[in-house]
Amino acid sequence: MSILTQFFNTKHNTAPFSQIKIEDYFPAFQEGITLAKAEIDAIVNNPEAPTFENTILAMEFAGDILDRLSSIFFNLNSAETNDEMQKIAQEVSPLLSEFGNDITLNAALFTKVKAVYDQKQQLNLNAEQTTLLDKKYKSFSRNGANLAEDKKDQLREIDKELSMLSLQFGENVLAETNAFELHLTDEKDLSGLPEGTIEAARLLAKSQEKEGWIFTLDHPSYVPFLTYADNRELRKKMAIAFGARSFQNNEFDNQENVLKIAKLRFERANLLGYKTHAHFVLEERMAQSPEKVFTFLNDLLAKAKPAAQKEFAELTAFAKKLDGIEQLEKWDGAYYSEKLKQQLFNLDDEKLKPYFQLEKVLEGAFTVAKKLFGLTFTEIFDIDKYHEEVITYEVTDEQNNLVSIFYADFFPRKGKRNGAWMTSFKSQSIKDGVNERPHISNVCNFTKPTETKPSLLTFNEVTTLFHEFGHGLHGMLANTTYPSLSGTSVYWDFVELPSQIMENWCYEPEALALFANHYETGEIIPQEYVQKIKESASFQEGLATMRQLSFGLLDMAWHGQDPTNITDLKTFETAQFANTQLYPDVKENAMSTAFSHIFQGGYSSGYYSYKWAEVLDADAFEYFQENGIFNPEVAKKFKDNVLSKGGTEHPMILYKRFRGQEPKPEALLKRAGLL
Repeated sequence: MSILTQFFNTKHNTAPFSQIKIEDYFPAFQEGITLAKAEIDAIVNNPEAPTFENTILAMEFAGDILDRLSSIFFNLNSAETNDEMQKIAQEVSPLLSEFGNDITLNAALFTKVKAVYDQKQQLNLNAEQTTLLDKKYKSFSRNGANLAEDKKDQLREIDKELSMLSLQFGENVLAETNAFELHLTDEKDLSGLPEGTIEAARLLAKSQEKEGWIFTLDHPSYVPFLTYADNRELRKKMAIAFGARSFQNNEFDNQENVLKIAKLRFERANLLGYKTHAHFVLEERMAQSPEKVFTFLNDLLAKAKPAAQKEFAELTAFAKKLDGIEQLEKWDGAYYSEKLKQQLFNLDDEKLKPYFQLEKVLEGAFTVAKKLFGLTFTEIFDIDKYHEEVITYEVTDEQNNLVSIFYADFFPRKGKRNGAWMTSFKSQSIKDGVNERPHISNVCNFTKPTETKPSLLTFNEVTTLFHEFGHGLHGMLANTTYPSLSGTSVYWDFVELPSQIMENWCYEPEALALFANHYETGEIIPQEYVQKIKESASFQEGLATMRQLSFGLLDMAWHGQDPTNITDLKTFETAQFANTQLYPDVKENAMSTAFSHIFQGGYSSGYYSYKWAEVLDADAFEYFQENGIFNPEVAKKFKDNVLSKGGTEHPMILYKRFRGQEPKPEALLKRAGLL
């Protein structure tokens, strides 16, 4: 038996990272699949009549060893990968996809599930049991259980191909991101760049035994470069390289992959009796239908577009006045926005960063969680980590019970993908009377401490930390019976509510007072800065909203209609952006070929959910503001009805139980200054 397929004899049953060897994974997956198949066979071959217990419940806990192994492996494949891991991922993904299909296309198993489902009314189930039964039944019906045999085979082939294509898509984007570097040796090319960015670029060059400075397409390098570099030609070079990822007709090109993925998703939806992939996806979302999503996005667009056009005109006039720029280009946006913002608010990241030392901000997030939800975070040193930079915590409640284990992993490194995310190494559930507590992880890419400075965050990174921590709290405070309904296992357009609502505390003086201290003097952030942060929060909100909406509309265009006649990706994309375009098009660039959210992550037909969740979070936070941002009653209602409930009931029911009413978009428009 592999170390990976047994109960870990470790503190709190945490993953024994230091004992895992790369060569353990593949045999462990084979063994895990064999064990899971045996558990499924036992359900199928049970001679007794199917019941909720012997069928639905037995299925819920079948394969938990495989689930645990998968979460460890795929989490590390994102946070600490290498060529060998990626190769195993390529080998294992089709096996897992096939195993998933072996379950959902198992006619005998479906017969048993259907037998229980058909007597649902007589079973006297509670809300959570009913949700589980519905979910298990739909996992079959939505995956082809009602199809004829030949159609089932067709579905298997499509699923196998899709899983390979999305892996390939992601690897291509990563390869293209890593392939580009801007190597500068002339100091005057660094004009305008923040000291920290320059120092990081120098360290990178040094690590490659090169003179000068190296800038990359990784966000901590790319974003400050586009925002601050005075050299317009170099900004252009970086921006075009970023926008051209996997759109260069080379071995890492994703144009064919995108077209194939869109067409296969459409074909799959048709096979299952849905009009489009979006119809299929949205059946299991708060939004429910593509029509509703289009209406939602276009209504917001109608309100945001006049503001965006006005802001763009202001920015154009500003750039012309400042530098005689006749036509604003994509590589000018962030740069002149930052300059205009400084002029209007006299506030830039470099002024704010000294007040946002990573360790203090993290402590601040912990304090907010304590004030709201009674949680205490204690750093521990006796559990395994997968990398020395990871920090580990025990999270306890007011009675000192263990709530969760928390892993924090904050800095970029070679084997880690871009961006920031929350994930879990072990789900929460209640089995045989034992409440198994979750193991939650936040992974980010913040600027590393240097020889002279600690890690200082931009304000945007502060909100990112709070955002991911909000997802983390959703995972940590989970308190449901079944693992598949626990924590962040909720409808996709609901999952961003707990994360986005936490960002609001970053703008509140009362919360900032807890953690925004100057890293050298200890002085608390000046009140005028706080005021300016609040005012500047809605700066160019029209442009930002329109940008988000354009991505949501592009996603819906790929998935909410028949894509079979799309032959040229760039032409299609240009048409979709026509209604939201302000900057001139860049012919060398495409968005879709590196739009990992929808072609590699799980956001296909779901990108709108960022805005959808913003409506929820603005409306929910308004409730806190009306009663005090640390009001214990409101916090308890949020914890009891949202954070702890996972996906046990329909999110609108949970939301209304917390808020007393359905969410209204006015709160968002008001906060964004668009009303």
